[in-house]
Amino acid sequence: MTETVTRSDRNGAATLTLNRPDKLNALNVEMFVELDAHVTAIAAETETVGLVILKGAGRCFSAGHDLSDIASGEKLPQPFYQSKVIERLANLPQPVVTAVHGHCYTGALELALAGDIILAAEGAKMADTHAKWALTPVWGMSQRLPRRVGTYRARELMFTCRTVGGREAVQIGLADLCVPDAEFDARVEALAQQILANSWFSHRANKRLLTQTDGMTQSQGLAHEIFRGEGRGPDMADRIAGFQNKTVKQR
Repeated sequence: MTETVTRSDRNGAATLTLNRPDKLNALNVEMFVELDAHVTAIAAETETVGLVILKGAGRCFSAGHDLSDIASGEKLPQPFYQSKVIERLANLPQPVVTAVHGHCYTGALELALAGDIILAAEGAKMADTHAKWALTPVWGMSQRLPRRVGTYRARELMFTCRTVGGREAVQIGLADLCVPDAEFDARVEALAQQILANSWFSHRANKRLLTQTDGMTQSQGLAHEIFRGEGRGPDMADRIAGFQNKTVKQR
């Protein structure tokens, strides 16, 4: 039986690939069950996995929530299951990079927004179309989208259901990086290696700091940083020595 979400590991990066290319990677319950299993495993693998990449197989990242699943009545393992899986993905201790090419609509965009960094191909097509189908979000759109683009830009995108390309996505903050379609895979790999070359300890500690202080006032956040931050990592001495010797060790 074909896996609907595959995992491959390379140089400390775990790549999770949405794998229903014949259905444009439309998101169904089976995919979320498999994604959940991968995310749960990766959360416990901080010594061997320093970065997670989420991408789609074939022509696109994902066309969105499988409408045929909605129409037939989904059988979820538990209430609001998909939103819980997306939250677990977002809360992984490792940095998460979402690599978006082609279609990325509605539920797929909610999944993509779980990434700490969104890298988009120029030909990416991103949109929230909940209103087109008389739906309202339950996978995080109303919270993560305005945190990325601002509340009034989020309203415009949600009310118009218009499609945003890769370049505009960067301009409005919906994505962080935009790369030519022909260079997409190579640039994803380059970004991964750039992140992995730095301290995995720092990545995990910094992600916790950013998450824990979200919503705090600046003074509260500064106090949290000083008194709740994790300070020096176990690899600090080796890294400084490596720099002095022009040989920086990874991890």
